[in-house]
Amino acid sequence: MGRPVVSAAFTPGHVAALVHQVFAQRVVFHDGDVTLAPGLSLHLLGGHTAGTQVVRVRTAGGWLVLASDASHYYENMETGAPYPIVFHVGEMVAGWDKVLELANSPQHVVPGHDPDVLRRYPVVEGLPPGLPGEVVCLHEAPSR
Repeated sequence: MGRPVVSAAFTPGHVAALVHQVFAQRVVFHDGDVTLAPGLSLHLLGGHTAGTQVVRVRTAGGWLVLASDASHYYENMETGAPYPIVFHVGEMVAGWDKVLELANSPQHVVPGHDPDVLRRYPVVEGLPPGLPGEVVCLHEAPSR
């Protein structure tokens, strides 16, 4: 965490805020795969960080995987090119196989940071002004 190449994504204040939430008993740690509720589970991959997990959600359209930092962008998995800040490249690449096993199809995988998610999925209708285009329906098939 002390190296700029790794710590550029957060500040000491971010870390302290998380520690405060731990002491307030608002954080639950999970080691490995766990089912949180029917149709909702966490799966340990490693890779980007030592504890990277993805979320698997059962939707009307099938099993959807929120890839989080396992794949920052669609192109990371599509081209086999990891995001450059990575703890263990081998675990990240192996994690992509697990993500694809957990999802109904590659179209059921949502990367953690890709703005293209907002273009691929249909927009939620009837939102207050200022939000259209920022909230999409991940439970529906991608429109593009």
